[in-house]
Amino acid sequence: MKQAVQVTILGQQYTIRSAMAPEEVCRVAEFVNEKIAEIVTASKSVDTLNTAILALLNVGEAYLRLRDAAETREETLNTQLQELVARLEAACPEGSSHDC
Repeated sequence: MKQAVQVTILGQQYTIRSAMAPEEVCRVAEFVNEKIAEIVTASKSVDTLNTAILALLNVGEAYLRLRDAAETREETLNTQLQELVARLEAACPEGSSHDC
C-alpha cells in the first residue's frame, strides 16, 4: 500500500507516494540532498536546476558503474559454476557404480 511521505530536497518540500517504507523514502531523500550538497560545494553553483542535473549525472554514473560491476561478477560466478558442474560430471559420470 502506498504511503505519503514529506521530504525536502533543495529547500523544496515534496510529498512522495511510495510503497517503500517511509524510512526508506527519507533515506533516499537524504542521499539526494547529500549528492546535491557535494555539487554545490564543488561548483559553487546557485542555479538549482543545473545543480540537480549535475547531481543526477553523478548518481547515474555511479549506478551504471555498480550495475556493470554486478553484471561482471554474475558472469564470473556463472562461469565458475559451469566449470564446477563440468568437473562434477567428469568425476561422477552417469551410470557409474560409485556413490556420488
